[in-house]
Amino acid sequence: MKLDIGLLTHDLKGIGAFAERAEAMGFDGLWSSETQHDPFLPLAVAATRTSRLKLGTAIAVAFPRSPMILAYTAWDLQAASDGRFILGLGTQVKGHNERRFSVKWESPGPKLREVIQALRTIWDCWQNGTKLDFRGQFYTFTLMTPFFQPPPIAHPRIPIFIAGVNPYMARLAGELCDGFHVHPFNSAKYLREVLVPAVEEGLRRSGRKRTDIQLAASIFTIMGETEQEIAQARQAVKEQIAFYGSTRTYEGVLAAHGWQDLSPKLHRKSVEGDWQGMADLITDEMLAAYAVSGTYETIAGRIKERYAGLLDRVWLYRHAKLTLDDPRWEKLIRDFHG
Repeated sequence: MKLDIGLLTHDLKGIGAFAERAEAMGFDGLWSSETQHDPFLPLAVAATRTSRLKLGTAIAVAFPRSPMILAYTAWDLQAASDGRFILGLGTQVKGHNERRFSVKWESPGPKLREVIQALRTIWDCWQNGTKLDFRGQFYTFTLMTPFFQPPPIAHPRIPIFIAGVNPYMARLAGELCDGFHVHPFNSAKYLREVLVPAVEEGLRRSGRKRTDIQLAASIFTIMGETEQEIAQARQAVKEQIAFYGSTRTYEGVLAAHGWQDLSPKLHRKSVEGDWQGMADLITDEMLAAYAVSGTYETIAGRIKERYAGLLDRVWLYRHAKLTLDDPRWEKLIRDFHG
């Protein structure tokens, strides 16, 4: 199991030093997300300041960008990093696509399938000189002249990860992708009984093995050295679980534990703006299912114990308030790799 880290800053002036430090400390990968900032720009800086770290998006939203735009960006990042880039894509939900990005929401699963297929077709054209001729339901790419065609690169096989919560995306990842970004709102039970079997079904469809794909996830953790620190961490994770649980898309994660009746209650409170009331609905039993608790000395072992055989790459969710200057990281990394 690999221990990665998510970007703790999006200040482009500080990304280079952050990436260098993360690599020197022994992290295996660095992930950039698309929330308040562009997910690709930080990785362009990190690529020029590191030599070993895997660099990926977790995630970039797929549909607001043409697959051709994604193809160019990924090609350049793969070349700049000497083959260390991972293109992680997600669909986001209907409301964000339509109202934040102003793009049409249509058949997200089949459309994401075409994004993956189109990317591989475009990259094959650039690397091997094949004629560009992709014709799908949602995308058509048939024009590539020498002026716009980048030259071949040393590592043309760019890994594609897709993100998902439910079995459809897990099957799609197993069938077509190099990795699957498991949503942070997960449990070992949901992985074992729902997502991993779906990934394996997709693998069978394409004649591949479990070792041909990596499952990665950001993990909710509750850590602290004082009662106050632990209480703050618990509250933060409860709020995050409640936020995700209020969206119908994530109902299956609750249903795996028999808690599906909680979803409409959380949704109702979210509409009312009762954020504290939402968090209060998250019980200790739920917290134990969806988060890993421990001290800074024990958390690494507990993560490995819970997710052994289920996940291949993990990193701590952003509510774990550690900075790279915190000496507790060094022990955590050492324990994880020990």
